[in-house]
Amino acid sequence: MKLRIILAIAGLLAPVLTVNAQTPQTPYPTKTVRLMVGASAGGGTDIIARMLADKMAEQLKGTFVVENKPGASNTIAADLTAKAPTDGHTLLVATNTGQAIAPHLLKLNFDAIKDLTPIGLVVSVPNVLVVGTAVPANTVAELIALMKAKPGDFKYGSSGVGSTQHIAGEAFDMAAGVKGVHVPYKGSAQAHLDIISGNIQMMFDTTSSAMGQIKGGKFKPLAVTSDRRSAELPDVPTLAEAGVPGFEMTTWYAVYVTAGTPSDVVARLQAELARIVALPDVQAKLRGLGGEPGTMSAGQFARFNVQEYERFGRLIREANIKPE
Repeated sequence: MKLRIILAIAGLLAPVLTVNAQTPQTPYPTKTVRLMVGASAGGGTDIIARMLADKMAEQLKGTFVVENKPGASNTIAADLTAKAPTDGHTLLVATNTGQAIAPHLLKLNFDAIKDLTPIGLVVSVPNVLVVGTAVPANTVAELIALMKAKPGDFKYGSSGVGSTQHIAGEAFDMAAGVKGVHVPYKGSAQAHLDIISGNIQMMFDTTSSAMGQIKGGKFKPLAVTSDRRSAELPDVPTLAEAGVPGFEMTTWYAVYVTAGTPSDVVARLQAELARIVALPDVQAKLRGLGGEPGTMSAGQFARFNVQEYERFGRLIREANIKPE
């Protein structure tokens, strides 16, 4: 009798368990997916976003388009993503400029930690100190000598107040005992034009953004700001090797989605991004930009995201960097 009762109960539960096990995933994508980029077309973030859009469209069988929303240290795109519908159809391709630095300098209408869910790390790249070809300096020591001889004459560009380019420039001034004039732009591409024309003299740009101009002979690379040399620029010393120790600056690129997006959509995006970053052709392109492809799991990157937010907050306070 007891056996029959147990079997009867099991028979009643089986359909329930089967339904739960086969609960369908949220359909995705069901419309165009927008990849928001906080910088202008042609810069490093834009290059990476367009590559991701192409790969995601192939795998997820949907339409993925890049929308450039430059300005406010890359936070306009982040703001739009944070306030988008929670359906996963608005993604943010961001850097630590907008996610870890700008929130400590600008008054924002969103919370960079609470309102955006990390999908994953794409790549980390060093910043590289470049000067225009008209600048009569071929080494960091020669540049420092020129800057000391003509204080206030050297202007350095950035993709905005609070960008990694800006923070690197401030750190360089302190470490080298010089004073450059910060000129913020809405994106690296605009700063490049002014370096080439001679309106500004230098920039601590990301290798992903500057590599084309370096290879084209328009920029002279003097040093990378990472702890080791870039594989794509093996003859360019680190700043420490060039005689200016004391700080490192890398820029990381990552993907986020609006907080509150269904967990199964988030998980699918995380899995797809990890798969894309591991593709041989993507790895080759990221390394060609001077970067190190991301290897963190989604959980590891979520923790790293918070750690970087806190680290840059401390750096900004200690260096007394203020909005301009």
